[in-house]
Amino acid sequence: METTSVLLHSKTIPFSFTISHNNSRKLSLRHSNKQFQSRLSNNNFLFGQSLKPIKNQAELPFSLYQSTSSLKITRTHLLSPPKCSHSGSASTDGSQNHPFLKPFKNLSLDELKATLLQLTPIDIIKWSGILSIAIAATKWTVNLVLNPFFWMYFSWTWLFWPWFVAILLAVYGLYCFYKHSIGEASIFEQFAIVTSVFTWLTLVPPAHFNGYLQGWPFVFFFVYHYFFFFNVSVRKRLYGDYYARPHDPKWDLHPPRWSRLLFCVGVMVGHWLAALEGPELHLIPGGWSNVGIWILILATLLMQYNSTFYLAKYSEKVVVPIAVVQFGPYRWVRHPIYSSTMLLFATYFLALRAPLSLLFVVAVCLMYYAQKAKMEEDLMIETFGEKYLEYMGKVRYKFIPLVY
Repeated sequence: METTSVLLHSKTIPFSFTISHNNSRKLSLRHSNKQFQSRLSNNNFLFGQSLKPIKNQAELPFSLYQSTSSLKITRTHLLSPPKCSHSGSASTDGSQNHPFLKPFKNLSLDELKATLLQLTPIDIIKWSGILSIAIAATKWTVNLVLNPFFWMYFSWTWLFWPWFVAILLAVYGLYCFYKHSIGEASIFEQFAIVTSVFTWLTLVPPAHFNGYLQGWPFVFFFVYHYFFFFNVSVRKRLYGDYYARPHDPKWDLHPPRWSRLLFCVGVMVGHWLAALEGPELHLIPGGWSNVGIWILILATLLMQYNSTFYLAKYSEKVVVPIAVVQFGPYRWVRHPIYSSTMLLFATYFLALRAPLSLLFVVAVCLMYYAQKAKMEEDLMIETFGEKYLEYMGKVRYKFIPLVY
C-alpha cells in the first residue's frame, strides 16, 4: 500500500498531526513548534525539512513525499494538544460519579422484580393514592396557570393574600390552639390563633364571593385585632407584661363545651352569610355615607376599652372582682363587654350591607352571652350578696339599653 506524506504549514492555525498505517492502527496528536518531519519506518530512512513562518499569505509551502509504510501530516500548534484516548468500551467513570445516578448504579431487573413482589395490597393502595393526588394536583396547577380567566381577573389581592397563605395560616392556627389547650402556647402563638381566626372571619369570605378584596374587610381585620387585644393591653398597663396572674379558678366561668362550639360555628357562619348576602365590594358606596360606620367603630372601641379598664381597676389580678363596678359603661348595661362584642359584629355587617346576617349573629350572641351572664351573676350574688342585687335593680338591662 502506497502511503503519502503531506507537509502543510499554516501561519494562523499551526498544529501537529500524525497518521500511521501499519498492521496496528495508531492515532496521535503531537506538539511541534518549528519543523515538520516525515519518517519512513520500514527502511529507517528520514527526510527532514525545516520550515520558516510564512510572511506572505499568498505563499504556501507544500511538500509531497511518498512512502510505502506510513502517512504523516504535521503542523505546528499554538496550544497544547488535547489528550485523546480510544478504547473498545465506553468510559463510564463520569456517569458512575454523578450524584443522581448513584441510586441506580447497582439497580438490576431482578432486584426491581423482587421489590415489586414484596409490595402488599396496602402498599399498592397507598402509593396509588399518592400518585393520584400528585397527578390531580399537577393537572389542577397546569389548568389554573393556563386558564386565561385566572390571569384576566388576577388582582393585587392574590399577591398580598393568596388562598394558600390563608390555608397555611389556618393550619398553623389550629396547631397553636392545640398548644394553648395544653398550656404551652407562647405569646406569638396566641397572637397567631387570633390572627388566623380573624382572617377567616373578615378576609376569606369576601374574597371568596367577590374574587378580590377592598375597603371594609381590610379595615375590620385590623379593628378586630385592636378590639380583642384590649384585655392584654390592660394587663400590660397594670403589670408590665401580657401574662395572666394565678387566681381562684372559680372565676373562670365557661358554658358547656357544646355551647361554646355552637357559638363559634354560629359566628363563623354569620360572617360567611354576610359576605354572601352583601353586594359586591365595589358596589358598596363610600364617602359620607360611611360616616355612621366610623362612629359605630369608635363607639365600640371606646366601650370595650372602658369596660375592660374599669373591670380590671376594681378587680384583683384583672379576673377576680373586689367590688361591684358601677362606673363607666356599667351605668347603662350590666355586661358592657359582651355588648361591645355584639356591637362590633353588628357594625361589620352594616358595613357590608347585610341586615339579615346581622339579625342572625345577634341572635347567636344573645343566646350564648345570656347563658354566660347568668353564670357570672349567680357568682356575683354569691360573693357580694345585696350589693349586687341592688345594682341589678338599678341597671335592669343586660346587653342592650332600653331593649334587653
